[in-house]
Parts: sequence; structure tokens; C-alpha cells
Amino acid sequence: MPICPKCGGDLKHYDSVRRIVRTKARRTTRVKLRRLRCVGCGTFHRALPDTLFPHKQYEAEVIRGVLEGLITYETIGFEDYTCEMTMARWKAQKEQLLLWR
Repeated sequence: MPICPKCGGDLKHYDSVRRIVRTKARRTTRVKLRRLRCVGCGTFHRALPDTLFPHKQYEAEVIRGVLEGLITYETIGFEDYTCEMTMARWKAQKEQLLLWR
């Protein structure tokens, strides 16, 4: 059973929500995420799969590619996809993003 990161209480399934995910080749999909509620403090948490980072629309594979230097704004197939400013913001948040996984 999942544990609340705030208080350590048990998390129970509450409902589901849809989230937009931007993937390679300029595709956009919607994924269903479970929302959990802590029985101790009442806070809500979303159960994110390994393919997503919190508060990011792009899939984790694209973000990791940028952080590792494999994808730049000049990379063929990505040159008109993720803007340079977004990539710079991810690089500035690199430590925080890598701690997430």
C-alpha cells in the first residue's frame, strides 16, 4: 500500500484524472492517472508512472534525452518540437528532476 510523503499515512484510491502527455513526433496523448487520498492528513496525490515527471507535459524519455545532451533544438525530429527555452528550463531543474526518479 502506498504511503503519504507528508505524514506517512496510508493512501487509498480516490478517483482518476486525465492528463495530456506530449511524446515524440509531436504526438499528444491522454493518460489516466489514479488519484490517491491520505487517510491521515487528507491530502491528494497522483500516482505517476515512470514515463512522467510531475508538473511536466512531455514524457520522461524526451526530458531525459535533453538532460543527457542527446536531444537539442537542432536534433532532427525535435527541432520544431521542444523550444530552446523549455530545454534550458529543464537543464536548470536537472538536479530536481533526476532526484524524482
